[in-house]
Amino acid sequence: MTAHALDLGLQGTQRLLAARDSSLDEHLRTLGPVPAVALCELISITEQAGLTGRGGAGFPTARKLRAVGEGRRRPVVVGNAMEGEYLSDKDRTLLARSPHLVLDGLELLGRALHAKRLILATGERIDSGPVRSAVRARRAEIDVRDMTGGFLGGQESALVSQLNRRAPVPQDPHTPVYARGVDGRPTLVVNVETLAHLALLARFGPGWFRTQGTPDDPGTFLVTLSGALRPGVQEIARGTRLGALLDGAGADRTRLSGVLLGGYHGTWLPPQAFDVALSSTGLAAYGARTGAGIVHALDSTRCPLRVSADIVTYLARQTSGQCGPCINGMPRMADTLQRLARPGADPRLVAEVARLRGLITGRGACAHPDGSARFAMSALTAFSGHVDEHLGGECHATPAD
Repeated sequence: MTAHALDLGLQGTQRLLAARDSSLDEHLRTLGPVPAVALCELISITEQAGLTGRGGAGFPTARKLRAVGEGRRRPVVVGNAMEGEYLSDKDRTLLARSPHLVLDGLELLGRALHAKRLILATGERIDSGPVRSAVRARRAEIDVRDMTGGFLGGQESALVSQLNRRAPVPQDPHTPVYARGVDGRPTLVVNVETLAHLALLARFGPGWFRTQGTPDDPGTFLVTLSGALRPGVQEIARGTRLGALLDGAGADRTRLSGVLLGGYHGTWLPPQAFDVALSSTGLAAYGARTGAGIVHALDSTRCPLRVSADIVTYLARQTSGQCGPCINGMPRMADTLQRLARPGADPRLVAEVARLRGLITGRGACAHPDGSARFAMSALTAFSGHVDEHLGGECHATPAD
């Protein structure tokens, strides 16, 4: 299998985005049809490959397959292209460039699980036209659904709720969607990037998949670059050095105050962390993870505390209003950060952010408050020098508009 992959030019990091065009003819000419793989074999090769979900949480894909496969009823498989992360563009890019790779993965899972329905859910910022054309071209029984929901719309229980024609808000975490989801059936929700990886993994095997990345974090992933970088989506190997990525994207490291990794539920990394390896092991020391593959570089002319406060204010508005941390804690966190972002801030505000994090974390109906609080604390850690400036009545950056 590996030799065939090399013949196709898939030996480097250009795997998911290697297609020369998005047509079915080109896809079949290059890769051929996706093979039928029994569920037990698919679980095995996915486990051997070490594939984790590329939607943000990084959950082992084999475990999700096994959980749904143990259900007694025929399941529903949902491709998640909601792209709720404000800075992300990877799902849209993948569906426009390689729609048939995503559909291969969806149909592969459908056959292995003997699924009742296959659904591809696209978010508000994604044009579903290209993938609808791809579905028609292959005469597939895939229901493409245009969805709403904002930042929380891609959370799997919120997505399932909307597919069941209810409000797009997170549901009871004690009833996982793999047990009861769309139409009351066991439901497997998989990000479209993960689907595309599965389609190639079924063709070329776990050994080929592991030729990129690190032993404990194998494969490639899509990153969306923004901020003080050349914008765009790239496919890189797990374990790539952040500094090499920044340099390749035209960054002037001397003019960067930090890099946001993983999105609005991610972590700010200070300049001294710019050479970290983008892998689970490399990022653990900073309490960070690759998340949804977002790399946003912040120019030193912008006030990092103001930027962070504005992000938390946005997150406080992107809630479902179901629990105390969202209704009370997050607005209070946003207000505290906004006050800290003003030079001459009260020193007690730093302790207040930490206190609010303790009140918010682990008490919400979903992980949204936890991720938001983690982001807020990372701002105080990464930009501690800037915090001191503000407490002393100064700000050596131009506040963001």
